[in-house]
Order: sequence, then C-alpha cells, then structure tokens
Amino acid sequence: MTNTPSPKQRTSKLAPEIPEGATAVLVLADGSVFWGQGLGAEGAAAGEVCFNTAMTGYQEILTDPSYAGQIITFTFPHIGNVGTNPEDIETRKPAARGLILRAPITEPSNWRTREPLDAWLKKNNLIGLSGIDTRALTIRIRDGGAPNGVIAHAPSGQFDLDALRQQAQAWPGLEGMDLAKEVTCGAAYEWKESIQGSAFSIREKSSECRPLNTECYHVIAIDYGAKLNILRCLVNAGCKVTVVPAQTSADDIFRLKPDGVFLSNGPGDPAATGVYAVPVVKAIIERGLPLFGICLGHQLMALALGGRTTKMKLGHHGANHPVKDLQTGKVEITSQNHGFVVLAESLPSSVEVTHVSLFDGTNEGFRMKDTPAFCVQYHPEASPGPHDSHYLFRRFIEMIEKHKASRRAA
Repeated sequence: MTNTPSPKQRTSKLAPEIPEGATAVLVLADGSVFWGQGLGAEGAAAGEVCFNTAMTGYQEILTDPSYAGQIITFTFPHIGNVGTNPEDIETRKPAARGLILRAPITEPSNWRTREPLDAWLKKNNLIGLSGIDTRALTIRIRDGGAPNGVIAHAPSGQFDLDALRQQAQAWPGLEGMDLAKEVTCGAAYEWKESIQGSAFSIREKSSECRPLNTECYHVIAIDYGAKLNILRCLVNAGCKVTVVPAQTSADDIFRLKPDGVFLSNGPGDPAATGVYAVPVVKAIIERGLPLFGICLGHQLMALALGGRTTKMKLGHHGANHPVKDLQTGKVEITSQNHGFVVLAESLPSSVEVTHVSLFDGTNEGFRMKDTPAFCVQYHPEASPGPHDSHYLFRRFIEMIEKHKASRRAA
C-alpha cells in the first residue's frame, strides 16, 4: 500500500525504521504496515481486519461475541468520548482481537460513564491502535476484502516486523473455523433480566418489545455467542428464557419442554459450527417446535434445510443497513455483523425468502412454509442500532401462541 507518510502515521512494506512516537502497529499478511499510538492492553493479537460503520455503541460492538477472531476498524472518529459503563455490554468477556481508531481517545463526557475506554480496554485485555488513516484502511478492505493481520502494542516502540508478518500469514482465517464453542456459555442457566426492568430502560422504550399477554412462554435460547440484549428482548416479549450451550443435544433441549427455540448469533464459519449444530436444528424442525434464528442461527437453519453458505468479501458490519421485508414491502434500517451469507438459490422449495439486503441483494431472511420456523441475518435487538426490527420478537411470540392453540385444538 502506498501513501504519503506523516509525522503521526506511516504505511509501508516492512519499513525498517519506526516513526517517532509510534507505540503500536498493524501488520497485514501481505507485509503492509500501519504505525500509530497504542491503546489498552499491551501485546500482539492476530485476526481478520474488518470495519464497522456505526456512529454509536462502540462498547456494545466491542463486546459482541460475533466479533471473535476479528480486529475492528471504526470508521466513526469519536470513539471513547462517552466512556464505558457496566450496562452497555453484550457479553461478560469480549471476544474481539483488537480495535483501530483514527483519533486518540478523549476524556469521557457522559453522565453514565463509570470508566474511561482505555482503562476498560486494559481490564478486558483488548489491544488498540489509534492515529492511522482509517479511511485509507477502510477503502483497502472495501476493494481487496478483509485481510488477516496482527495488531501489536508496545510502549517501548520496539517491534519485530518480520515476526508479526509471519504471525499474520500463519493465522488460518475465519473459513473453516468454529468459534461458537469458544464464546458459548459453560452450562445452562435461566435469564431473567428484561430491558425496561434494568438500566437499559433509559434507552429502550419500544412498545414492540413488551409482553403481549400474561402467559409466560418457555423459550430455549441456544447460545452460539448470544448478545445479552437478545435475551432481554425475549424476556420483554413474554418469555421465560433458558440459555443452553452451543453443543447441547436435541434430546436435552426437548427434556426442558420448550414452547419455542431460539438460535442465537455467533462468530466463525457456520459450516464448521454446523457439524454439531445442524443435526440439532434438524431435530427441532422435525419436532415442529416454533423456531426463530438470527445471524449465525439464520445460517445454521439454512444448512439444516440443505442450503449453503459462503464467505463474503467484506461482510456486513454496521448499524445502517437497509433491508426490505418482501412480505410487507417495508424497508428496515438494521444492525448487522456477519462475514458469511446464505446463498438464497440453494434453499429448498419448502422455504420462502422474506428479506433481502438493499445494499447488495444478499439474503437477509426466510421462513418455512409448512413449519413454524423463520430467521433473519441481521440483529433485530440492535444494541447498537435502530429498533425497526423489534417486531420480529412479537412475530415469534405470535407463532408460539398459534402453535400452542393448534396443539390444544388437536
């Protein structure tokens, strides 16, 4: 990559000199080097370098388990300006490999701040790099695809660039990688927290995510890397939520007597996770239980029905993606984070495509015609992002109600 070096930033092909003041570096597998100033934890981490276009919610993004194995480039420049707090997290242990910023972190200015971002990064062992031209890096990813790289932070400013390049080249990439087993829960547990019953009520008042009735439906959420706000939305929709690990068997799920099953988001290659997940999803579909999947759950449902998935050049990472609901004609602005996609042409005739991306025409959702099962590629719980798609949780509850009514009638 060629560009004009500046005092604060330099990009080169393994340049022997280290710019003055550089305490962090991004080295790509092709040997490209981006110098900057280090943030957060010290050390080095390898992963796929992607970019996220969201203008808010950096703490939710950094704690989204779907970012396991990835180094996140933020295209919005003001990251860290509202600090961090214990409420705006989507998992207890962040799985992202690191983050890249244009501007240094400023002092936080928000009444909800409990800790500056840099201190929070250190505590969560996340490596950061600031001071590089994120626009140039984003264009590079856009044109050439998401590369493998290593982000390194050393206050001494001393780096072995050859070793870092070799580390980047040795990283296997996300294809064929099952990361769900690394971010799933260790044991089953009941989730009780809702949105309005917690500190999240200050930013979530949507009537689309409230209980529709007094009956509490038992939903099993299979955790492939579930965001916490998904679980909150299920509770708000009127569910008793039991979360189970990704490798839980179908028999163990059925023993819990669920009214419905939810397939969560998650990281990695769906085909790799599908080795153990697809037989379980098939069994749930054959049992006829109401089924709702998002993100990785959407991809696993497609694989269970005989469909195929493939790695995307860029993936979808942001909170401003337009998706069209083909059933209503409505366009939703959605939150997305995925690097694999379902090939719509591979889906069987028993499936109806329900949602498509208005960015690139890729599949964003489908439903089964003869079984109470549907899924979407995007994140209806948002966090961060718009709340256009909260109606999908209501749709899931209505599906459960209809299924239970038909069972009673029989």
